[in-house]
Amino acid sequence: MSSRYLIPAATHRVEESIKRSRFIASAAHTPDAESAKAFVAEIKTQFPDATHNCWAYVAGPPGDTAHVGLSDDGEPHGTAGKPMLGTLLHAEVGEITVVVTRYYGGTKLGTGGLVRAYSSMVNMALEALPTKEKVETTSLSVSIPYPSVTLFKRMLPVFEIEIEKESFTDTATFALIIPLEHVNGFSAQLAELTDGRGQIVQK
Repeated sequence: MSSRYLIPAATHRVEESIKRSRFIASAAHTPDAESAKAFVAEIKTQFPDATHNCWAYVAGPPGDTAHVGLSDDGEPHGTAGKPMLGTLLHAEVGEITVVVTRYYGGTKLGTGGLVRAYSSMVNMALEALPTKEKVETTSLSVSIPYPSVTLFKRMLPVFEIEIEKESFTDTATFALIIPLEHVNGFSAQLAELTDGRGQIVQK
């Protein structure tokens, strides 16, 4: 699975009227289940008089089903949370929660109509959602001989590495932040640069 993916850059809201029912979809960045549930609770306080506040979240990379959740919040079973989650899992955005608030307008939509309404509200929220790229990183501690330092520092931009800390004793030691996807390539190049004398410890 890629260690780069899109996440929501800001909380986003869209609204639509479907057969006189008012639907409001609120989407937010939620990196874990706790923040997803907190966002759901926040929306419920914003719309306490709503007929339903249905929700779904994917608290991980796009399409990752390890940390997901959903609720029909009183709608007929399977007509809200499930289609909402299905839509989110097929999106190219991760770490996201969508709450669809419904104010009933007096016209029943039927189960098929509800499924379409809740799916379309999630799609509508995703279409205009501001996003940013998330890069998963890890920390490395690297010790290298002094003669290698200049060439080592030239390597860093290639692998998108940031130096957090450096210290110079009998060897040069660096605390680094590196995108996960570059660890293997960087390790191989460092071994070549230092003739195998460079030491890497992943934290």
